[in-house]
Amino acid sequence: QVQIVESGGGLVQPGGSLRLSCVFSGSIFLLYGLGWYRQAPGKQRELVATISSAGNTNYADSVKGRFTISRDNAKNTVFLQMNSLKPEDTAVYYCNTYPAKDIYWGQGTQVTVSS
Repeated sequence: QVQIVESGGGLVQPGGSLRLSCVFSGSIFLLYGLGWYRQAPGKQRELVATISSAGNTNYADSVKGRFTISRDNAKNTVFLQMNSLKPEDTAVYYCNTYPAKDIYWGQGTQVTVSS
């Protein structure tokens, strides 16, 4: 059974940085593309960034140039480096496969950008 655990969230001032981590248990990690998603209060969950099994990346327009997704296959981990954070980046951040599978949603990690 695959388990997904996100970490690294917190409270940061506008313009600050955070690095999120997501550890996958199970070999499925190596087979699929992976994604970071986020859900802000009162809004639908949205896709933030994806990385293929080959390492190709894509980003939502709202984070392009500020966020970087990467993966460490040896550690079953995917990262999201977030720079130049804005208040509108405040959300619960989740990782999942891409496309997402309902059974893999975890608890997420809260990111709050506020002065």
